[in-house]
Formats: sequence, C-alpha cells, structure tokens
Amino acid sequence: MLRLPNIPNLNFATFSEKFLPKPCMVRPNEGISVAPAPSLTLQQQLRFSSKPSPAMISTKEISKNNATSTNTTMDCTCSNSDSSSSSNTEILSYMWREVQGSKDWENLVDPLDSLLRQEIIRYGEFVAACYDAFDLDPNSRRYLNCKYGKRRMLSEVGLGESGYQVTKYIYATPDINVFPIGGNSIGSSCGKWIGYIAVSNDEETKRLGRRDVLVTFRGTVTSPEWIANLMSSLTPARLDPHNPRPQVKVEAGFLSLYTSSEGKKFGLGSCREQLLSEVGRVLNKYNEEDMSITLAGHSMGSALALLIAYDIAELGLNRDKLLNTDHTVPVTVFSFGGPRVGNSGFKERCEELGVKVLRITNVNDPITKLPGVFLNEHFRVLGGKYEVPWSCSCYAHVGVEILLDFFKMHNLSCVHDLGTYLSFLKCPKRLQVQREEGIDFFNRAKEFVISGAQNKLNFNALQLKNAAMNMVNLVQSQRT
Repeated sequence: MLRLPNIPNLNFATFSEKFLPKPCMVRPNEGISVAPAPSLTLQQQLRFSSKPSPAMISTKEISKNNATSTNTTMDCTCSNSDSSSSSNTEILSYMWREVQGSKDWENLVDPLDSLLRQEIIRYGEFVAACYDAFDLDPNSRRYLNCKYGKRRMLSEVGLGESGYQVTKYIYATPDINVFPIGGNSIGSSCGKWIGYIAVSNDEETKRLGRRDVLVTFRGTVTSPEWIANLMSSLTPARLDPHNPRPQVKVEAGFLSLYTSSEGKKFGLGSCREQLLSEVGRVLNKYNEEDMSITLAGHSMGSALALLIAYDIAELGLNRDKLLNTDHTVPVTVFSFGGPRVGNSGFKERCEELGVKVLRITNVNDPITKLPGVFLNEHFRVLGGKYEVPWSCSCYAHVGVEILLDFFKMHNLSCVHDLGTYLSFLKCPKRLQVQREEGIDFFNRAKEFVISGAQNKLNFNALQLKNAAMNMVNLVQSQRT
C-alpha cells in the first residue's frame, strides 16, 4: 500500500453541476475587434455578460463585450495596455474566487471574459516554463531534469517578475517497462523532472487577493510517458485508504505515473508523495491567510494536475477540520490540451468534492479526444433518457470547456503545441499563429519513441496493443 505523507486532518466541501461540460468556441477566421490583448499582468476590467450555455461561440461574440472600438486594428488587438492596471488589480483582489471557478465560471466563458483570459495565459506561461527549463540534451548531466536550481529557475525562463517562488521540484517514475528513451542509458524506472510547486510572495499575494499555491506539470516527452498517454484501461483510483470508492476509476497509465516510486533503494518517493507532502506543508505555513490551490498542466501534465486536485480534495487537505468551520481552500485546475482522465464516476466525485476544472482545448487537437474515443460522456446516456449498461466504463471529461479552433496544414503538430495555444489566446484574430522559437517538444518526443522501436528493445506487448488500438480508433474518428 502506498505510504501517505504526514498531512493535516482536514475535510472537504461539496457541490454539483450538470453532467456535460459547458464549451465556449473561439475561432480564428472571423473578423473581430477586441480590447488590447493581455500580458503577464492583469490589465483589463472584469465584465459580466449572459449566462454560459452549451452553445459554441465565435470570436465575433467575444468582441461584443470586450471591444473598445469597432475599428481596432490587428496591431492594437495584440498590444498591451497599462491604463487600467491599478483598477483591475483591485477587481481581481476581491473577485478572485469567481475567476478561480467558484461559480463554475458563470458569465465568464460565453463570451470569454478578458480578465479570465489573462489569468489563463498567466498560468499557461508557468506551464510553458516547465518546457523551457527541461533539459533534452542527452550529453548533459542534467538530462531529463531541470536545467536550473529552484531559486533561479523562474528568472532563467523569463518569469523573474512573476511574484512566485519555487519551493519544490516534482519527479515522476512511471511503472511501465519500455525501451530506454532516445537510446540513452537512463532507464525508464528512474524519476524524471515533471514540474514544480511555487508560492506567491507577499506582494503578489496582495495583488491576487490570496496566497496562491501553484503546481504545474509539463506534457509528454519520454517513452514511458507516451505509453501512459496512450493506455486506455480504467482502474480504480483507491487514493483514500479509508474509503477506496471502487466506482471511481482513472486511466491506468496516468495513475502509474502519479503513484509509482523508485523504491527505498533510491529514496525518491512517488510523484503523489512529493506533492501531498509539500502542499500540506505550505497550507500549514499560511493557514491564517486566504489561499488558493491552482494546478496547471499541458497534455499529460493536465491529467496529473487533475489527479492531484482530486487527491487533495478527497483526502480533505483543503479543509481544516480542527477549525470546525466550512472554510475551504479552493482547488482549481487549468488544463491545456488535456486528455480524459477517468470515468463518469471520477467526474461525478470531482464535482461532489468541489474541484473546479477549466479545460482549454483545440477542436483539432487529437489528444483531447483520448482516451475513450468512442466510449465517452456522449455515449453514457442514450436518447437523453437511458443509461447504457457499460456507462461505468465510459471516459468523461471534467469541468468547463473553452474550445479554440486553430490549424496549420504545413505544421500539423501545432494543434497540440502549448506555445500555439498561448499565442492564439493572446491574439485570437491571427489565423496563422507563429510558433515561438525553440525546441519542438512534440516532434522531439515522437523521435524518442520511433528510435526505441527501431532498436527492437523490450516493450510490453499488451501495453503496445492498447496504445496502438487507441491510435487506430483516433485516426478513424478524425476521418468522420
């Protein structure tokens, strides 16, 4: 049994919502006029609009509430403005709970609110820092780890003025027996750097209106991580030792990545143990303050973000039972291009626990359709009345969805690229989004998998079969 760290004995709150997520459609090929796009700080006023609905919206509808002029040019759309920085800071400091999803982002996603959009971008930049700091040089002594120490990491990747301080690095060890990555001698059983925990400093805490505990994860890079992404079998999460809840199931590969460790020989605990221990420590340190727990990730990282969010709420880490109050620390996930993580039981339990999830997806991104290409939330109920017998085996997305729409024929990998996601959010009018200079992690990671297969190294046949079938189903679904 997994050894749990010494964490506070806390409770949790509950809430409920409709089963299906509420999407917001943002397309790049429609003319728009919007207010100046955001930088890393909040610069525009929070505006309220009509109640969100399942209907998709276009960027024309975004402009109705966000436009400052119907003649705003392309350059103005993508520029920055500091004219209302002070007033917006004040707005965020007392409206932060709504921005973090306390009301399921009601009136904020349809149309997409400008302040929420800036917060999405801000957290996306923290996720991008994981890629910028990740060492992919096989000749480096820091290969598959962070290039920098905790104190200077954010400064090295251009976030030195973000107002956050990294407190812990997170490593993951997937219990998946596959070939070594890229022909490197480092085995798949060794822990790889996958993200970090950061806490807002006093100045940023004042601006945000609360002390923010941020946990971020990068996406898929190594071969075991690719297999974890492509595995499709559901398994009970069983993260609460006092109540296993066998009906709550998650994807086996993600759970392995979250709970596996190197063992006592190497001394590195599981990703789960590292996260719960540090989050518990920070919550105890600032327990007299208003706080928020924000988890952000891209691709596989968003799956891990949702798992830890569920785990924190299930164990009651975000509620102080000793105070005998209903005070809870909000737990919010910002997911970029994330796959499905669990079944309908997992989704419903997340809702009961009050875990808030905002999923930013691209309609052309195939990863967001995995796993459960066919058996998913859309096939759980027939005709809106009859629940199918296999509904417990159907995957389901969790939370509210903001659906983007971008695609480039000459660069197909951009549909899942985090840099392209952020570029489009910063400048939704620009159809041909230019990728930022740097390493193409999506293609680089694919090369790891291909090179290992060509070397005919060890590979679990069942895992390969599951992964292959998932990809075949995905390709077939994309053709229809």
